Amino acid sequence: MAMVSKTRNILEDLVREGSFKWLMGNRNSFREEFEEILKSPSPRKNWIAELSPVANIVVKRCSRILGVSMCDLQEDFNAVASESIKDPSCYARNLLEYCCFRTLALSTHVTGYLADNKFRRLTFDMMLAWESPAAAGQHLLNVDEDATVGLEAFSRIAPAVPIIAHVVVTNNLFEVLTTSSGGRLQYTIYEKYLIGLERAIKKLGTLSESSLLSILRSDRREKIVEVDGTVTMQPVLQHIGISTWPGRLILTDYALYFEPLRVVSYDKAKRYDLADDLKQIVKPELAGPWGTRLFDKAVLYKSISLTEPIVLEFPELKGHTRRDYWLAMIKEILLVHRFIRKYQIIGVDREEALWKAILGILRLQVIQELNFVGSLRCDALLIFSLCDDLPGGDLILECMANMLASRGLERTNNSPRGRGMYSISATAVASSFGLGFGPSSSDHSNAGLVVGEVVVGDMTPLEKVVKESRCSYEKVVLAQETVDGVKVDGIDTNLAVMKELLFPITELGKCLLFLAYWEEPLKSVAFCLVSSYIIIRGWLGYAIAVLLVLLAAFMIMSRFCYRGQPVEEIKVTVPPAKNTVEQLLAVQNAISQVEELVQDGNIILLKIRALLFSIFPQASEKCAVALLAVALVMASVSVKYVVLLSVLEAFTRYSPPRRASTERWERRIKEWWFSIPAAPVILEREKDDKKRK
Repeated sequence: MAMVSKTRNILEDLVREGSFKWLMGNRNSFREEFEEILKSPSPRKNWIAELSPVANIVVKRCSRILGVSMCDLQEDFNAVASESIKDPSCYARNLLEYCCFRTLALSTHVTGYLADNKFRRLTFDMMLAWESPAAAGQHLLNVDEDATVGLEAFSRIAPAVPIIAHVVVTNNLFEVLTTSSGGRLQYTIYEKYLIGLERAIKKLGTLSESSLLSILRSDRREKIVEVDGTVTMQPVLQHIGISTWPGRLILTDYALYFEPLRVVSYDKAKRYDLADDLKQIVKPELAGPWGTRLFDKAVLYKSISLTEPIVLEFPELKGHTRRDYWLAMIKEILLVHRFIRKYQIIGVDREEALWKAILGILRLQVIQELNFVGSLRCDALLIFSLCDDLPGGDLILECMANMLASRGLERTNNSPRGRGMYSISATAVASSFGLGFGPSSSDHSNAGLVVGEVVVGDMTPLEKVVKESRCSYEKVVLAQETVDGVKVDGIDTNLAVMKELLFPITELGKCLLFLAYWEEPLKSVAFCLVSSYIIIRGWLGYAIAVLLVLLAAFMIMSRFCYRGQPVEEIKVTVPPAKNTVEQLLAVQNAISQVEELVQDGNIILLKIRALLFSIFPQASEKCAVALLAVALVMASVSVKYVVLLSVLEAFTRYSPPRRASTERWERRIKEWWFSIPAAPVILEREKDDKKRK
């Protein structure tokens, strides 16, 4: 009785202090629930002393959905949680997570839960409560109808419902949803997002029940994910060579289908496989009429099953958003099948992996519809595409494969763990919306305190790998920003920068040439003696090791000497500015020089071919004799002495005793080289047999 009176006094004090002012405003559901607690004859059963007011209200809703009293929920948590999870410093938040995850696991098995406004409100309020779960912070609580939530709360609650978010893309999704709200998620935006997801799921079901299924393979029971080109003003154009056809494009979870447009109907669909290992290449491409490359609005698809690649163009007046959207979806389906093949995923787990990709595409569709994408690329919101780009993305995929395998073992062994906690699979989400294609997994695979890819009071292995990958990615982004910051325009300016950067190497080269040409004989003699002694004693490896140690020591000394100081910038003298005509002439001159280098390279290769096939027998005989002599030396003389002879040859050929003979030999070798004819070449033009359509 004393405990009941104490709890009632605490609630009355909170009301007097104003901690519940936000409950008494426009949020009538909170007000009704609070009044219900006050009027309850047993307030102790409806209030947990360790939780804040908002957390208590949320847990009260959870207990009503679960049909379990708040007191019993707390007792269940105390029974199944480890001592580390029940530590007083994190007890309130972990208890709240336990109640929330249990409720979400049950709520998501109700058909059409996204359409329920109470469910949408509850998940958002769970995030609010997560940010202030403990009773110690109840007097600092300041929540109103415009309250927002941060990334950490969203990352903990949202992935518990696979359709809302996935651990891999949660951060990017939150960034997109909060683009216009300063990094805090508003309920109005969150509600629009969930309503959009509900519409996307209905659209997926409608497509799957439409007549379009007649073009698909029945044995694979493919699911139609997206369709484009049905609007006359926005067709999809297929380019093969110089041929172009408008038509309708259909993406399934196994392939792409293109139906060429006839006068009043569509021709037979052409299938481009994304599931089998056909060495497919999917990338952005330029396209235009009659095979021209004018507009950056197309996707190239290439595989070993096609004689030539096909190009799918997505015309639009401005930009290439439509192309990027389709490119991201196509790559996601292609990558999920590579994931399935790599880890040999079969059966229910294969369906689970496919549904992860499909749910990701549905989220992307909603973001596109709400125009939330902003500066993020489309593939940043797709699980397998993001893993393909993230540093350590292969480790994320490996962890996902291990999680799928462990769930399969749990289904096989049917081992119960935990009390009332069920993991939510992507396949189960599809089944709850009436989209259960193919074999379905058990909706209630026991997983202790795990729900989806999150776990109460701790991070799952997947979350840990994703966090490490994101830390590495942030370093890559910072490094890329420095790279973008030092990029300069203009050939002359870039050459000036390169010249300055290569200054130490060019100086070293000049020093070696200085020694090789014996401009100061004493220094050249000393260099030859020292290098010969090192080679003869077999110290060449040690000498290289010493150089590497000196380089490492220089780097370490630089770190300590310049710690906290700004990095010394490289000063480059910019060449005089050129007008447009001068720049064009410079480009033309550079192209001519490159062309000359390529021509000289081709001549060298053709002369070598002539030597190999004895087109000029006298030169070939001399070359063969020289090769035999070198082979004999390599076979009979120790490598150490071969290196010694090579160094001495290189650095004594211009010494006073040998200069005259060296110049004479160089002249003879040039004369011999110029006397070698080039092998003949016949240029053939490829016949264009393609018909214009």
